[in-house]
Amino acid sequence: MQNPYPIATCPVTGARVPSVTKVTTPTGDDAWLVTGYHQVRELFTEPRLGRSHRTPETAPRLGQAAFSGGPIGNFDTELADHARMRSLLQPHFSPKRMRELRPRVEQITTELLDAMAEQGSPADLQAALSLPLPLLVICELLGVPYQERDEFREWVEQVGHVRDRATVEQGYAGLYAYCMKLVQTKRRAPGDDVVSRLCAVDDVTDDEIAMHAMVLLFAGHETSAVQIGAGVLMLLENPDQWRKLHENPNLVTTATEELLRACNASSMPRYARDDLEIGGAQVSAGELVLLGIASANHDATVFTDPDAIDISRQEAAHFLFGYGARYCIGAPLARIELQVAFGQLVSRFPTMTLAVDPAALSEREEIFTGGLTKLPVRW
Repeated sequence: MQNPYPIATCPVTGARVPSVTKVTTPTGDDAWLVTGYHQVRELFTEPRLGRSHRTPETAPRLGQAAFSGGPIGNFDTELADHARMRSLLQPHFSPKRMRELRPRVEQITTELLDAMAEQGSPADLQAALSLPLPLLVICELLGVPYQERDEFREWVEQVGHVRDRATVEQGYAGLYAYCMKLVQTKRRAPGDDVVSRLCAVDDVTDDEIAMHAMVLLFAGHETSAVQIGAGVLMLLENPDQWRKLHENPNLVTTATEELLRACNASSMPRYARDDLEIGGAQVSAGELVLLGIASANHDATVFTDPDAIDISRQEAAHFLFGYGARYCIGAPLARIELQVAFGQLVSRFPTMTLAVDPAALSEREEIFTGGLTKLPVRW
């Protein structure tokens, strides 16, 4: 699926714009949109930009979703809180730990594709693989009972709602209560999982662990499910690349990075902690700055023919997982899930095609992560 936001295109209006320009967000707030690759990379490490706001109740917003629509954290302690969060969670998602997890991801993927093959063609790939794979993996990592997925999945979708604040608050309350209950269960009967190991760390409160569990449960499967579906669709819409990967399975690593680069990524919100200048624009403290990830990942000065899918591309790194100190902790896990999913799918179903016209596919416009509602395929 071709990215609709090439370099210097506004994700709100669709108009071509300079690399730094004033836009209006879906909530009606003003924001600065930054689209150039090098400027976005520089701003990821800009200390005068953060995720918190001095007056969060009046802060401009990108949307209503809990973890992406507006400010997060305490303005006065943001840096220290972020450093503490990374120190607590990063050891559990290190590349080494994730490599050790890879055989289990491969086993789960094989079992899911076995079930899909047994059910027969056609099938909905979203329901057969894209959603259950990352959901099963994150449940095992966190020690969450998979049989409770229908319950917390509803809260996860509510938390990510972009328009209805009441729905977001309802989902947030439900997911928080669920994670608090999970923490209390692990305190009484610890297991071999991330939540249990966090419970064993001195001076970490139940509230702190529950908050981390909420974010991990949300981001740990929702975003990967979206990317598996989007990546498979891009391969199916570019059958030469599907065949290329089938004939050269060693390209799965670069193929995964290319599909991540090319996807339709949301802008990342930041707030100016102080006055600063960005690309000649004077940004005042408290204003919203949107890092245009999709546009940066399609910057023609960095990527050759950026709107084309080339699974052997080896150019600059994409920003889908962020950059610098804000780089996503879960990136090693997501990469493994995507590499295994793409690799096994192309290997086992070399003749797979879309079972419907691409124009008939629909996306979840009400959820900030987006993603296909269904992906009908046949083989």
